Amino acid sequence: MLAVTGAGLLATVAHAQVIGLAAPLSGPTALLGEQMRAGANAALAIVPNDDLTLKVEDDLCTAAGGQAAAQAFVEARVAMVVGFLCTEALTAALPALAAANIPVVTPGVRTNSLTDDRERTGWPIYRLAPRDDAEREAINDRLLPLWRSSLFAIVDDGTIYGRELAESFREAAEATGLKPVFIDNYRPQLENQVGLVGRLRRAGATHAFVGGDREDVAIIGRDAAQIDYSLQLAGGEALRAATLTTDPVEGTLMVAPPDWSQAAQPETLQQLSAAGIEPEGYVVPSFAAIEIAAGALRDRERSDQPLAQILDDRTFSTAMGEIQFDEKGDLTVNPYRLYRFEAGEFVEVLP
Repeated sequence: MLAVTGAGLLATVAHAQVIGLAAPLSGPTALLGEQMRAGANAALAIVPNDDLTLKVEDDLCTAAGGQAAAQAFVEARVAMVVGFLCTEALTAALPALAAANIPVVTPGVRTNSLTDDRERTGWPIYRLAPRDDAEREAINDRLLPLWRSSLFAIVDDGTIYGRELAESFREAAEATGLKPVFIDNYRPQLENQVGLVGRLRRAGATHAFVGGDREDVAIIGRDAAQIDYSLQLAGGEALRAATLTTDPVEGTLMVAPPDWSQAAQPETLQQLSAAGIEPEGYVVPSFAAIEIAAGALRDRERSDQPLAQILDDRTFSTAMGEIQFDEKGDLTVNPYRLYRFEAGEFVEVLP
């Protein structure tokens, strides 16, 4: 595999070319759209070349907005498109973009079918966002080896999200010959979970996977600690959300994607800081998407290869680290990592 670097290759784009940015710049998700625009502009600013420009369209996070944005990009003859946060907007835009041979790199849309159906649809879609099923796979891969010799329970809050995580973990455990000592669900958003904690203790569970949000996990841990019950808790990326009443107990595990405001490449964080841009939300992924687009365009100038082939074959050095896409356009490496709650924050557990 050849490596395409970010900033170095951005600097050599030779001819006037336009990158499209589709983002929700109005409505309830406008804040996220502005993060995308800030990240894209920041990446573009590191190019000492005025010939690479950005065409921004508001996709409204709707099908109609996606179609309108795609039409504008086709008419403007953009070389590539980055962006989209909403499945409706992206799926509505892709037919027109595919017909015009315009690849799309999305930092936000996780829907599995977008890439699973790529061979049938022919849509040139690549994503920096994890797939919908990446969280479940990472939870299974990270926790089961740690808990192989433990008495573990599986509980969930009854929501679709919580049930899917819990059921996936149960199935993966049983497929490797492991069986939880306790399976149950609980009513979320209660002031205490004493009843659940009591049932876990009577079952003999020393570890528990919780398909639920951070608030409930924190309360379960608090109630266990109050009766001197040593219980290792773990959950998914919902544990990253802010809690209203109490933090998770020390040692709580979380499987989640990196927090790019801290995990981005140091050079990128310095560039954003110099530009007065907070690296929150979609700023860093959008920055990386522009690096990939500009690097691919630069490589096309040299090799005359189709952009889709370049995106399929190359490794890109970006704000998010080394990025490579598989045959469907997904990331070749699951970005989810294991974290432990220590001294008031989740800290990555290194392999």
